[in-house]
Amino acid sequence: MRPLKADYGTEALLGEQGFRRIMGLDEVGRGCLAGPVTAAGVILDATRIPPGIRDSKTVPEAEREALAECIREAAVFWVVMDASVEEIGRLNILHASLLAMRRCAEAPGADPDFLLVDGNRYGASLIPHQCLVKGDARSVSIAAASILAKCHRDALMRRLHAEYPAYGWHRNVGYPTPAHRKAIAAHGPTPWHRPGFKLL
Repeated sequence: MRPLKADYGTEALLGEQGFRRIMGLDEVGRGCLAGPVTAAGVILDATRIPPGIRDSKTVPEAEREALAECIREAAVFWVVMDASVEEIGRLNILHASLLAMRRCAEAPGADPDFLLVDGNRYGASLIPHQCLVKGDARSVSIAAASILAKCHRDALMRRLHAEYPAYGWHRNVGYPTPAHRKAIAAHGPTPWHRPGFKLL
């Protein structure tokens, strides 16, 4: 079976139906023990799509940062939004992720007329939308959003590492590595650790 490749095919079909501001939405950080969950929304111009856009998890860090800059320069519109640790604790991680994506879709100036959402859930919306499982490997708009979201969140966690150096966030960016769990056991949780998650 050939691997899925992110392309503009879904967006092109929607364009034939009259949609003009098709926003790809993706989030990162759902599986982390610390930090916010981050979503990004990207509306691309079909004539100005930077080459090499694909699922952020498959892109080396240096290339990912370069692609993010190209996406920000070429996109018709882009936005990154977080849902906080407090919101994750109050809503649960799924609904906090959906909240961050809704914030992107509703951001001033976004005005999408169709949403392409990574995953299988989005919830009620006045904006027409389609959920795509493994969308970051299928839709270039979703893949672009995944790159912006990951670059933004990774940078945040590395800044927080300077304040909380014991947890290795400059390397694990909040994910549950053995070293991260060991640091929590030794030093206890920080205000950035998510309540309700199995930290140890």
